Amino acid sequence: MFKSGIVDKGGNVNEKKVSILILMAFMTMFAWNGHAEEKKTDAPKEAPPQDVEVVAVIEKEVPVYQEYVATMNGMVNATILAQVEGYLIKQNYEEGGFVKKGDLLFEIDPRFFEEDLSVAKAILARHQAILQTAQATLKRILPLAEARAVSQKDKDDAVGRVQASEAEVLAAKAQVRKAQVNLGFTKIKSPIDGIAGIAKAQIGDLVGTPQALELTTVSKVNPIKVYAPISEKQYLKAVENGKGKKGAENIQFELILTDGTTWPHKGTFGFADRQVDPKTGTIQVAILFPNPDNVLRPGQYAKIKALMKTDAAVMVPQRAVGELQGIHQVAVVQADNTVKFRRVRVGETYEGNWIIEEGLKAGERVVAEGIQKVRDGVKVNPMPYKAKQKG
Repeated sequence: MFKSGIVDKGGNVNEKKVSILILMAFMTMFAWNGHAEEKKTDAPKEAPPQDVEVVAVIEKEVPVYQEYVATMNGMVNATILAQVEGYLIKQNYEEGGFVKKGDLLFEIDPRFFEEDLSVAKAILARHQAILQTAQATLKRILPLAEARAVSQKDKDDAVGRVQASEAEVLAAKAQVRKAQVNLGFTKIKSPIDGIAGIAKAQIGDLVGTPQALELTTVSKVNPIKVYAPISEKQYLKAVENGKGKKGAENIQFELILTDGTTWPHKGTFGFADRQVDPKTGTIQVAILFPNPDNVLRPGQYAKIKALMKTDAAVMVPQRAVGELQGIHQVAVVQADNTVKFRRVRVGETYEGNWIIEEGLKAGERVVAEGIQKVRDGVKVNPMPYKAKQKG
């Protein structure tokens, strides 16, 4: 069709049409070049700096704590034993309840021991009568011996009978005292104030045998001892921090219970064990905590939080630290307001801030809000950080 539009039936070229086509081609080319030039002049403009909230890295004195897993124990744990053999006839305390020193806990059938005491007293009386007779005989013989009315042998025999009777009386008195003590053992009393445990024997049981000696345990739990193993290095540092004194006595202790609550009473250093365990390299220390309502009991687990010292620490808000696969980093705003991401090593948290152990220094600026919007090398418009209020 193109060819038929230019060449006529006689085979001649239509020059007018050729000129028109050439003109149209030039116009199309100029139009395309103009459009290209227009595109070049419409290149995107540079984006304005991103608004971010920044905060200065601060250095502040913070408390340095150490935490230890601990177990509780009574100040005194008195194991109550049956000291004589007999049948248990009464339990006079409430299991798990508080008892005072001298309170009656158990009673053993006393009849056999009352009988033993009666027999011992009868034997004592008999020996006392024999002694009195021997003394009276000696009293009569002494004047006769001086008058040589009786032999020296009679006098010596009389003196010997008195001495033997005196010895018998002493032995009989000892038996009476023993019987009285055994009778007293049938009433088993608490030796201390404390919490009485579950009874290990029931009414009617034969107690006092090698297989049934223990009856219960009474524990004094106010204050309560809390044992914690600490390393030898930590122990020496605690002593050193005391500047010549027993450093541990100057440390403040808190008790964190298994439900996460903190015990309302502060603890004080009790004592350290006599030796370091060579297997673990730790030494047991006992911290004493007031326990006025006897809430804490032996065997409980807890954590002891010890304020070792205060130290200067570099800190930033927690929002300023990003974390990916265990690597922490911050966006540092440099002097020209460009961002430089930097890896840091974080420690504990304190009052909503990360303690930065490595990677930052006081006075530097970091992005606290908008860290996800920036990248290395971009310029930002820093604005003061406004901490978000909780709730």
